[in-house]
Amino acid sequence: MTTSLFAYAFRPHFLLVGLGGLCLIPFWTFVYVNHSPLVGGLPPSLWHAHEMLFGLVNAAIAGFLLTSVASWTGRKGFGGWPLIVMSALWVAARLLLASPVHGLAVAGVVVDLAFLPALAALIAPPLLRENNRNTPLLAVVALLWLCNVAFFWTVATGHLQLASRALVLTIDAIMILITVIGGRIVPAFTRTALRPAGREGIVRSAPGLRVAAIGAMIVVTLSDLVMPDYRLTGVVAAIAAGIHAIRLSQWGSLRTLRQPLVWVVHVAYAWLPVGLALKAFSLLADGPGNQYWVHALTVGTFSMMIMGVMTRTALGHTGRPMTAHPLTTVSYVLLLLAAVMRVFGPTVFGLRFNSAIVVSAVLWTGAFALFLVIYLPILTRPRADGRPG
Repeated sequence: MTTSLFAYAFRPHFLLVGLGGLCLIPFWTFVYVNHSPLVGGLPPSLWHAHEMLFGLVNAAIAGFLLTSVASWTGRKGFGGWPLIVMSALWVAARLLLASPVHGLAVAGVVVDLAFLPALAALIAPPLLRENNRNTPLLAVVALLWLCNVAFFWTVATGHLQLASRALVLTIDAIMILITVIGGRIVPAFTRTALRPAGREGIVRSAPGLRVAAIGAMIVVTLSDLVMPDYRLTGVVAAIAAGIHAIRLSQWGSLRTLRQPLVWVVHVAYAWLPVGLALKAFSLLADGPGNQYWVHALTVGTFSMMIMGVMTRTALGHTGRPMTAHPLTTVSYVLLLLAAVMRVFGPTVFGLRFNSAIVVSAVLWTGAFALFLVIYLPILTRPRADGRPG
């Protein structure tokens, strides 16, 4: 089992995402509902946001990039001790950052800040050696690391509002990554699914829209950096939302409803314009607070895209049929409902705020529990076709 677990990069990292998804949200919900003090040096709300972004999402990014770089560059996939080191860094950071001992918590900061540089050290050489078109993604990894540095520095110096701003910039950086990668995989998955019926031609990917979408997200990031909470930033978010909505409309989303492994990434991408539109509304019309657009992006876009990519990648790279298990489909639906309840529960469905959080947390936990039920054996056992990896 140990040999198989560290045979390919997606295996340990996707398992860590599953375990993190199962444990982190229930723990946070208990802390929030019971107003319990949180061990470690971080304020509870900042700890929650940091662990979701730099814990859960970063593990997924590492698993995806380490797996994909091998395909992009034609080299042998990462396996063995580099994956053990990466996994150890991730687990140690999660444990140390929650330690009540100040020295251990500080050590957790150091370990956590080592994770992304370790990732870059692994993927940069093959990307640079092959002059691969995906090399600019290293800049996104660097931006994420700088956001993490800024987060810890602002917390240490007592500038908690600036720490929250660093987290917003982190969300922006992840949106750039999803705009680039999601803009490739969503139409590609759709064409593959529609090809047997001869309908792949309905999927379009206009190069101009791709450039506009990436450019819009860069402008959103710069706006959040230099003029946060300004109305002009709301205008930028509204324009970006429109571009993403038009882009998604070209990908034949309604044709994928019978293909769970495909529609899940469409739904995930659809939350991107929704989240940006809610952000624009909050800035331009003094609408609901940041928490709604933030969770549209984090629970809706990030989590559903991660779940969709993990479930498909694990099947493909372990020699299994590209068909979603019924419980996997249920996990997609639960995660979608978790996003809907977290974002619209209080304002649309009339739930009390705390009730919406609890309902969303239960749905989220159920989704990741089902992921582990189906994918723990897949991630820890040899390939079904007997090939290495």
